[in-house]
Amino acid sequence: MRTSQFSLPLSRPLATAGGTIEAREGVVVRYDHRGHTGVGEATPLPDWTESLTDCRAALETAGDAESRGGHTAAMLELAADSVPAARHGFATALLDADARADGVPLYRWFDDGRRCESVPVNATVGDSDPEETADAVAQAVAGGFDCCKLKVGARPVAADIERVRAVRERVGDAVTLRADANAAWNREQAAEAFDALADLGVAYVEQPLAADDLAGHAALRGGPVGVALDESLVHRRADAVLSADAADVVILKPMVLGGPGNAHTLALRARERGIEPVVTTTIDGVVARLAALHVAAAIPDIGACGLATGDRLERDLAPDPATVTDGGMTVPQADGLGVDPAEVDPDA
Repeated sequence: MRTSQFSLPLSRPLATAGGTIEAREGVVVRYDHRGHTGVGEATPLPDWTESLTDCRAALETAGDAESRGGHTAAMLELAADSVPAARHGFATALLDADARADGVPLYRWFDDGRRCESVPVNATVGDSDPEETADAVAQAVAGGFDCCKLKVGARPVAADIERVRAVRERVGDAVTLRADANAAWNREQAAEAFDALADLGVAYVEQPLAADDLAGHAALRGGPVGVALDESLVHRRADAVLSADAADVVILKPMVLGGPGNAHTLALRARERGIEPVVTTTIDGVVARLAALHVAAAIPDIGACGLATGDRLERDLAPDPATVTDGGMTVPQADGLGVDPAEVDPDA
């Protein structure tokens, strides 16, 4: 295992519960396996994964274990519940090498019977006043997106409803609207919001309540507006979330779940329970974005995913082979992830 650190400046700051992020920092992982070099990316995100310091330390420990016992020993050192980003980095490099050795793109390594050229993606619009929000969604629709996610929860419920109404009036009924409250509401506020958002044709609200309030989320289900859980998968075991009947949709971030394989497995388990998976990034570099794209491509009939996030970076680790056109992201058909490990440059 070989690792190298990187820092990718953001094109605009990213606000999180832990503060504002100006750059995405992480580790590129390279691993030689079955005669091929695979590449992975470990990009921790505050409040979602381990810290960058812990990520680096975990990869160093795993590297020592790998030198003695191979990739199995390394994986045993990388627990998904404590160092998911580090595990993502090594697991992705291992999967990339495996798929290259088998001569298939990574999504076909998960499901060799599939052929997927493109994955639908949504645009994300942040918090602003009603007119600016409507303008931003209209611009996204003009660019080919037919699904947009609106950030809500930073304002009173009535103000957010006004924003969503302005969007709906601007773009009409053909555009799918989603909302993401980032656990900002209490149960009373969420009930008020769901009633109003139903009239505006919002498909679902992502994480309306606190992450640990599975009972509250379960009570919101059953109406025209779906419940999507995101942060809950960080604070609760996936089994608990899936068995609580608390979600219509689960938001799967491979970086948070410990790797592409974990995310794909969880997606299939969710489908078995009638819960729809949506795959998103954590504003990652191109290596991790491609890993998430391949996970989505391996899931039949998946809805719009949150993968079109490359424009949030001022520069990237390598040229991106996936393009977004008419609301769809092209899936590379080259072996592995679709990016040449030799072109991945942490200092680009």
